[in-house]
Amino acid sequence: MLDAIEKWRSKQKPIPNVSDAIRHLLELGLKVKTTTRPVSKPGRRLRAQELATKAIEKIIDPSAPPEERTQRRRRLTKGPPEFREARVDQPKAKGK
Repeated sequence: MLDAIEKWRSKQKPIPNVSDAIRHLLELGLKVKTTTRPVSKPGRRLRAQELATKAIEKIIDPSAPPEERTQRRRRLTKGPPEFREARVDQPKAKGK
């Protein structure tokens, strides 16, 4: 990290001392706007979906009709409707 600071510092005119360079870089970093959603890798998301589906299949009643099992699986993966707005990992519904 110090090498990166030194490299940045050497490109500035006039060259700031190390503490001023760190202070300036910190100010720049605090100004950057970040998203509230966590960044995830697509492969990890797919793997999590597979694992969730397998776990749900084990707890759903096998004697239930297929459409009811699908409905239960969807409710377990999406969560109860009253909590969906609070989830940060799902896009918000348009028009709300």
